[in-house]
Amino acid sequence: MTAAATSPRAGVGLLQVCLAGVLWGTGGLVVTLLHERDGLGAMTVSAWRMAVAAVALVAFALATRQWGSVRATLRTDPKAAVVVGSGTAAYQGLYFVAVLEAGVSVATVVSLGLAPVLAATWEHAAARTRPTGRGVAVLGAALAGLVLVSTSSHGAAPEGGSAALGLALAVASGATYAATTVLGRHLAQRADPVALTTCATGAGALVLAPFLAVAALRGEPVATTDATSLALLAYLGVATMALAYGLLYAGLRTTTGSAATVATLVEPVSAAVLAALLLGERLSAPAVAGCVLILAAVAGLRPRPAVTTGRRGGPRTRSGGRGRAPRSDRAAAP
Repeated sequence: MTAAATSPRAGVGLLQVCLAGVLWGTGGLVVTLLHERDGLGAMTVSAWRMAVAAVALVAFALATRQWGSVRATLRTDPKAAVVVGSGTAAYQGLYFVAVLEAGVSVATVVSLGLAPVLAATWEHAAARTRPTGRGVAVLGAALAGLVLVSTSSHGAAPEGGSAALGLALAVASGATYAATTVLGRHLAQRADPVALTTCATGAGALVLAPFLAVAALRGEPVATTDATSLALLAYLGVATMALAYGLLYAGLRTTTGSAATVATLVEPVSAAVLAALLLGERLSAPAVAGCVLILAAVAGLRPRPAVTTGRRGGPRTRSGGRGRAPRSDRAAAP
């Protein structure tokens, strides 16, 4: 008879990261609705999204008496928290401009696809290890699924855009996302998720605030008084930023950065399903196949049982010896 000794913490952490990806997948639809209703640009919406998240998190930390944790994080890891927040803001900005220059398909595939490759490369180099066959298979399935979902759901590049510039910005976006996730994972080991998210969103809000001034100088809309639009902005800030990144940083405590960047590929899956359900967009066969591949890859990230138990004599380790069962506390890295 066998008994799994895998710690449930790794599974919970992976689920938290996946839920963050699902919430991010709803963001594109909301941004589109805001642009159609009020003419708000992507960077303007991003700035408000980050600002709303920062205010909501500060209020939450004060209401739940967690402000002390926020102050402790600012005191012990101020530079890292600022870098994570600034990196998050930079990733979004680079991605949105890449979309305008090269189109959604290219920007999504390059940015989101490059991130897990870079994160895995960095982690294996730092640990001086080689990727396993299982890890390569998981990463390959995830990237293939991403290509199918992205190229099946969106059209060609916009007119007047520069494909070369868009590609370069998408690469920069993916690299920033990977670096921010890896750094965020290290910071999450010693910082409370609420405190880390509060500090990071505060820094990100300061980075994106100048874009509101730029939009105003250009004569573009920078705010709205429409009740529905205000509710959508609140949803973006609270759900897709504050809650989503809180889940991400909580999950990163037991999930490697490379595994997290693969798990968050459920974002385009969530976006594609929502577009089909709410906007009536048709999910093509390649898109469905891509969704299945991504979900299969995420399932492949689940840690394998670390121990089997023999019929007699208690737990038996993989090496065949008897002794205390080792715990697997982290989702598998690609």
